[in-house]
Amino acid sequence: MNRPAPDGPSAAGLLGALQFAALKHQRQRRKDSGQTPYINHPIAVAELLARVGGVTDLATLQAALLHDTLEDTETTPEELERHFGEAVHRLVQEVTDDRSLPKLERKRLQVEHAPHLSAAAQQIKLADKACNLGDITRQQPPDWDQQRKLEYLDWAARVVAGCRGCNPRLEEHFDAVLAARKKDLAGPP
Repeated sequence: MNRPAPDGPSAAGLLGALQFAALKHQRQRRKDSGQTPYINHPIAVAELLARVGGVTDLATLQAALLHDTLEDTETTPEELERHFGEAVHRLVQEVTDDRSLPKLERKRLQVEHAPHLSAAAQQIKLADKACNLGDITRQQPPDWDQQRKLEYLDWAARVVAGCRGCNPRLEEHFDAVLAARKKDLAGPP
């Protein structure tokens, strides 16, 4: 009676990934002036994949919730695989930057690697970039000047260019958010 739809994600599987991510990110905050809890970001990425992208694959949605755990927390690859299986671990690993590299090199590699990611990883990357763009306004992040914000928009567009063809609805959403951010940052006409 309360079983998930055959093609739909398992509520228990999603909630397990959400709980794990919440515990791992519990002391982290976003860069906005309100210092919102970091967990809001992976939740937004997973929600965008499901709502806009029509993604129902459990491993992809779990990986979206967990996409920053290897990069930004003390989570190990073995821990992810033990809790969520090889498919989720592999997806999270695909979208994880090597934090031992300088920031500019990590950004360059994201652009270079995007076309070679699996379709599921490309969709996570696309949703992640759309959510990040949505957080950029004239006021936010407070320590970023106009030039840095515009450079971020351009860089995100280059990453997403390598993901084109993986999910047209997510791509349209990204393009709309990008256009809105560029217009907002340009100021009044």
